[in-house]
This record gives sequence, structure tokens and C-alpha cells, in this order.
Amino acid sequence: MKTLYLLCLMAISGVSMAQIPDAVYAPNIKSVQLFRSGDQLSYPVIRLNSSEKLELHFDEIGGGVKPYSYTFQLCNADWTPALLSQFDYMRGFMQQRINTYRTSSIAFTRYTHYQASLPDQNCFPTRSGNYILRVFLNADTSKTVFTKRFLVVDEKASVPVQIQQPFNGQFFRTGQKVQFKVQLSDALRVSNHLQQVRVAILQNYRWDNAHIDLKPTFFSRNTLEYNTENDAIFPAGKEWRWVDIRSIRFLSAQIASVKNKPTSTDIFMHPDTDRSGQRFNFFRDANGMYTIETTESINPLWQTDYATVFFSYVPKGNIPFPDKDIYLFGQLTGYNLNDSAKMVWNEGKGAYETSLFLKQGYYDYCYVTIDKNDPKRQASFEFTEGNFWESENEYMILVYYRPIGGRADELISVGRVNSYTGRQGIMRGQSY
Repeated sequence: MKTLYLLCLMAISGVSMAQIPDAVYAPNIKSVQLFRSGDQLSYPVIRLNSSEKLELHFDEIGGGVKPYSYTFQLCNADWTPALLSQFDYMRGFMQQRINTYRTSSIAFTRYTHYQASLPDQNCFPTRSGNYILRVFLNADTSKTVFTKRFLVVDEKASVPVQIQQPFNGQFFRTGQKVQFKVQLSDALRVSNHLQQVRVAILQNYRWDNAHIDLKPTFFSRNTLEYNTENDAIFPAGKEWRWVDIRSIRFLSAQIASVKNKPTSTDIFMHPDTDRSGQRFNFFRDANGMYTIETTESINPLWQTDYATVFFSYVPKGNIPFPDKDIYLFGQLTGYNLNDSAKMVWNEGKGAYETSLFLKQGYYDYCYVTIDKNDPKRQASFEFTEGNFWESENEYMILVYYRPIGGRADELISVGRVNSYTGRQGIMRGQSY
């Protein structure tokens, strides 16, 4: 029986390792969103054993109704599957059917909108930590259509945090430094801080440039201080570009033209240019995220339409980057750096081009470059947007704890800070 149990765990882990935490595997699945109930611009975090809810929304293009279900996978701080059975971190059914759906109306594009409120009373997590939500067809987990991350926190620590301008001259004008403390509860039994406590810092809820496993510079009793000069510095970026397609009849300033076809709509954006040499100008943005909404008095979930939106980026002198690829970047592309987000060079126009099939809403986006010789494929704002210390960004600090002999990392605190309100001299941070 023990051998059988271990084999089952290995099988579960093997399937989970094949999954990317945030990915869409079916081309007909669009507009996947998971957020705290009522707030599309929030990160999906809930407290353990609370009544808080997450909202799940997605569309299947083509219409019709299919039997979609979901399940949860507990992961460690590094998003590797926890060596636990689902019975150890879930209560109720291991799978839950998505029963709320609605076919589209008054829209050229035929689609079915699915939604769910998580966790359901018949299927909910019993441990804190990192989770992957997996949605699949026909009660068969091998037919996964998409995965999304979410967090469950059991607050056993606090995180005072502030944003500083780096002292390092290399990053003084282009970076933002995150300085923070982790104040552990007396209820935790921590005998080895370096092994039992792990932290991760996210900028604007992005995992592609997250700072993982920072080491404390000082600790005393239950307080760990993180104040290294280089480990917690982020490129500050710039306020994000935006496109408003909440209405297709009344065009926003970013839209050059609209082509209405009998069964579809094409939207052509004004060409974008390099902003790295421009002076910094603050304006309110959504930090790379998007909202599904409309200015017309209709329901945005199933009565808004889709359109193919054409983006173009004109580099300096209409000359392509010799050693770099350029990508459209933001939540609208899942922060992924794959072929679906890669810009294609158009020699005749002297510009990079791509298009996305988007639902009506308000979208933030930007352009990033990747050095073709960089094995880490690190996205950079330097040559397209620029990095400015003054930029407004959201930071989230995740604190994990593993008991001696434990088989999974617990999430014990989620600290938040804004680079405007949490600057040096204002030692604050909003815990979850």
C-alpha cells in the first residue's frame, strides 16, 4: 500500500510538472481571468478558511456547451508540485463541474462564456500555499485547456516594506529597490531561518521577473531584515501604453481605423514608437493588466464582441534591431514570450507588426526586447519604453514557511506596497 501511494504521488507530480502555471492550451479558449470577487485588477489571493471568493471567467469561441471541470494542485514556493495527495490539501470533491455559462448575443463572434465562484463549498483547499487551478474537459485531467495560479494565505507574519531609490549608480535613475522586514509570529517554530523561511517579490504581479529566495541580511529572534543592495532591485519601466476598445462605434485616440466585416471586426492601432528617450510623464495606468468592459449599457460578459487588433512598432530610423526580438507584452499576452506575442518585421513599412484577437475592454500593454544570445530570455524595457525611477509600480512580497519535516511550503504572509505611497521615509506596507 505504501508503494502504491508513492507511485500515485509520482504520477500526480509528473502530470503537474508538465503544466505551466499560467498557460492556455486550447486555441479556442479566450479571455481567461481569475481575480478576487468584484475586482478585475486584483491578484487571486484568498485567506485560508475564510468566506472570500475568486471569480473565474473564460470564453470558448465557436459556441455550444461543453462539460468543463476544474481541480486544484498544491505547489511549493518554486511552483514544483507538493509531495502530498489531493486528500491532504483539499476537502470535498477532487473535481468540480462548471455549471454557469451563457451563449453570446448581439455579437458578431459566437462564443460561450463560462464562469465560476471559487472555492466552491464542495471543493476547497485546506492548506495555505501556491495553487494551480486546472480546467479540463470531460472530467479528464489529461485534456487540460488552461491553468492559472492563485494563492491561499494563512497569516502568521507581517511584512513592513518600503521602496527606495537604489544607491548603486548603475541603477540610481532606472531602478526601484524593495526593502522590507519579515516579522514572524511566536506560534511558528523556526529553528533555521535560512532553510525554513523563503520569500519572493513580484512586480506588478509578474512571475517572469520575480526575485526568488532572497537571503536576509540580518535576523534577530523573530524578525528578518532584507536590505541587500542588488538582490531586490527591479527595472522601474514606464507607465504602460493602453488601448481602449470598450466601444467599437466611438473610437478612442489610439485607434487609427476600424474595418467592419459581415461577421468580424478589424481594429488598426496608430503605430507606436520608441519612448526610451522621452521624459517621464506620470499618468494612471493598470500596471499591465486589463478589464473586460464596455461603455454601452449591455452585459460585458456575453454581449460584448471580439475584434482582431493590429499593433505596430516603428523602431528608430525604421531599422530593425540587429540582435534582438521584440514582443508585445502584458496581461493581454499572459506575460508570455512565445510566438503568439512575437512581433514580425515588415520590410515594406519599416515596422514590427502583430495582431491579437481581443474581447472589448481596456488593455494595458508595452513592448519588450529579448537578446537573441541571452539563454535566460530576460525581457527588457530599455530599448522600447525606458526605465525611470519615478514610475508607479505595485510590489507584492510572499513569505513561505516549511515546518521541520514538512512536505510542502506554507504561505504565511502577503505584503503589498506601491512605489508612490511606499517610498523611503514612509515605512509602510499593506499586508493582505
